Amino acid sequence: MTAIISVEQLEQVVRESVARQKATDMHTHMYAPQFGKLLLRGIDELLTYHYLIAETMRWHGNVAAEFWKLGKREQADVVWRKLFIEHSPVSEACRGVLTTLKRFGLDPGSRDLESYRRAYAGVDPFRHTDMVLELARVDHLVMTNDPFDDEERPFWLAGVAPDPRFHAALRIDPLINRYDAVAGRLREWGYDVGDEWSERTAGEVRRFLAEWLGRMKPLYMAVSLPDDFVYPDDTVRTRVIQDCILPLSREANVPLAIMIGVRRQVNPALRSGGDAVGKADLQSVSRLLAANPANKFLVTALARENQHELVVLARKFGNMMIFGCWWFLNNPSLVSEMTKMRVEMLGTSFIPQHSDSRVLDQLIYKWDHSRAVIADVLIEKYRDIFETGWRIGAAEIRRDVADLMRNNFWRFVNRPDMVCYD
Repeated sequence: MTAIISVEQLEQVVRESVARQKATDMHTHMYAPQFGKLLLRGIDELLTYHYLIAETMRWHGNVAAEFWKLGKREQADVVWRKLFIEHSPVSEACRGVLTTLKRFGLDPGSRDLESYRRAYAGVDPFRHTDMVLELARVDHLVMTNDPFDDEERPFWLAGVAPDPRFHAALRIDPLINRYDAVAGRLREWGYDVGDEWSERTAGEVRRFLAEWLGRMKPLYMAVSLPDDFVYPDDTVRTRVIQDCILPLSREANVPLAIMIGVRRQVNPALRSGGDAVGKADLQSVSRLLAANPANKFLVTALARENQHELVVLARKFGNMMIFGCWWFLNNPSLVSEMTKMRVEMLGTSFIPQHSDSRVLDQLIYKWDHSRAVIADVLIEKYRDIFETGWRIGAAEIRRDVADLMRNNFWRFVNRPDMVCYD
């Protein structure tokens, strides 16, 4: 029997357990330092993150075209002036920049952007990566890897081996959402596919995917789906999923991650910041889960309105794992609400968070802020069971925290060798 703690000790034990537990960040848009310039890092990249650009445009007026003519440094100057000097940086994205500066030992109160630039200037990408992972308490992370990306693809074809802490996820959006736009490229690369779907085309797409599964060795395949996604229907999207993705997922024992609810480019002038959110019909996800019990699915939804139904689905299908508070949901008030609901309905059998980071330094604030909320929720829920007369030990709390922040993911992606408890 583990040593029991008192209710008075509970908060300290939980906060210490959450703070010290290394997390596996199971969905990011970052790259290992071996990928050169694809790894975004530093203060100017933090300031030109698309969240901050979109927020800047609200103050800066309808001048997006002029903004994009500026260089990276000049864009960062505009964002800094508008969001940090002319207005208080109270949004979550702005707070994140300040948290990151503070954790790097810099003084946010100085408001001295040039001093921050100087501090970052002498740090090489490999040392920078080590520093960030240590500050964020992240032991492993998963990239987003697109074989159709002309900047990324050559690294894989050249056999570049990423830092072992950086794992691949095979992104398949172009095949599922825009097959007609990539069929020509597949033919250029030697795959005998047609513009119309056929058995031959399905076989060639499977061959393409199998080769990239072998090349990347991804922990999962992933797709971002629009809010109007329907499954099954009579479109090529359904055929790609049924004929190619699901069979390979089963054969390779590689889960499929579904991220649903994106409305692409509602404001193209904002470029990568121009996407929005829509409430999805999760009955399509339910049908996908029910029809494919031998497949595993990591699932997250972008709309707040979908969260309760998503948790109920997770109670019904053991082949589904809910993960993270994605994109527009990654704000403390919503992270708290969603995490409470999930604990109340799923116990500790889910993945509470991922960073979705595009810039290396974002790992620091996204995990710092999330850890604080996760700890608050756990303290409340442990207190609830204390009131029933149940008692709990520090080792049990550490076990639960380890499951939530890393082990649930590794078990679900069929890597029991990565499961560990300190």
